[in-house]
Amino acid sequence: MAKLSAELQRYFLDAPSLTPTPHETAAAEVSTTTSGDVTLNELLTLSGERTFGFLFVLLSLPSALPIPAPGYSIPFGIVMLLLAVQLIIGREKPWLPKGWMAKGFERTKVAGFITKGLPWLQKIEAVSRPRLSIICTSPVGRLVLGLAIALMSTCMLIPIPGTNTLPAIAIFVIGFGLLDDDGAISLAGLTICTLAIGLVGSIIFLGAEAVDQGKDWIKGMIFGQ
Repeated sequence: MAKLSAELQRYFLDAPSLTPTPHETAAAEVSTTTSGDVTLNELLTLSGERTFGFLFVLLSLPSALPIPAPGYSIPFGIVMLLLAVQLIIGREKPWLPKGWMAKGFERTKVAGFITKGLPWLQKIEAVSRPRLSIICTSPVGRLVLGLAIALMSTCMLIPIPGTNTLPAIAIFVIGFGLLDDDGAISLAGLTICTLAIGLVGSIIFLGAEAVDQGKDWIKGMIFGQ
């Protein structure tokens, strides 16, 4: 199976291939918009066998990037909250309401987010491999990861500046662990969850201005900026 970064680059950024992959063909067939928008139905089809991990990585990416992503945190947070609940109850494949599946997002914006996120994906892929897989595959492990993602998704729904970036990063990392059955990466995501809880709590109770420096410091540690 192709690496996620290569598959996303081929599907969203490269020129159309003369011989599209089965996932690309299927995603094109199920796209329900005529405006060229990317639909949730298209993303779900493109995910193939990787389902939950793929969707968590892709849906958290716009908010995880250190760039403004207005209009994405709340709708994607709601979708990820629903997916997290399904992970908690033990579903093998995700389900989304039919009305949500046709929801479209501007393809050029999605491509822009993917362009910005590809270097991160490639760095994680360089160290990712199946290990401590029980964390990602066992019912108990998926329950814990699902609860963490549900909590982070809820944080993304809070309409206060600064409450979505770090939770989205946590979901992104946990999702990548699920993608490759890499329990070590998912544990790293759980660690980021604890940082996110502290940051969001500080923003809520102390005010965003009082923790701006702390947020920048945490992002600097993670992104090396």
